[in-house]
Amino acid sequence: MFSKKNIFQKTKMRAFLMLDALKATTYRGTTAQYAQLVMAAVQFNGLALEGASEEMKNNKEVVLAAVQNNGLALKYASENMKNDEEVVMAAIKQYGHAFRYASDNMKNNKDVVLAAVQRYGFALQYASDDMKNDQEVVMAAVQNNVAASIFASPIQG
Repeated sequence: MFSKKNIFQKTKMRAFLMLDALKATTYRGTTAQYAQLVMAAVQFNGLALEGASEEMKNNKEVVLAAVQNNGLALKYASENMKNDEEVVMAAIKQYGHAFRYASDNMKNNKDVVLAAVQRYGFALQYASDDMKNDQEVVMAAVQNNVAASIFASPIQG
């Protein structure tokens, strides 16, 4: 008889096996099979992206699935994906602190920065200097968390 605990344990074991396969130095299946394995792993645990190939870390579909599961998976994405607004916004939506792994270009993109600080006020610390000087951005950060004001640029007068 299957209990919820047994099903969870089997699912958890399957995920660990997938992660081990991703970290293997060689994978003997086809590219399509590998892509399916990576997709299954990142859908179960977005941080599995860490063990994926560089090609998969640059695959938008795979990276989106990873950051939608765990925004911090953005850390393991390719630089190209860290510079993709859709990917970064998905990561921020899942977990505002993921903004720290966005590209410098995204850290200077007002729409992205606003989304980040509205979700996690302290994300202001990772924004570009221009964004730290932007009144709308700073106000959004402070509305989320008043302590975020320590990351704003000093007022010049």
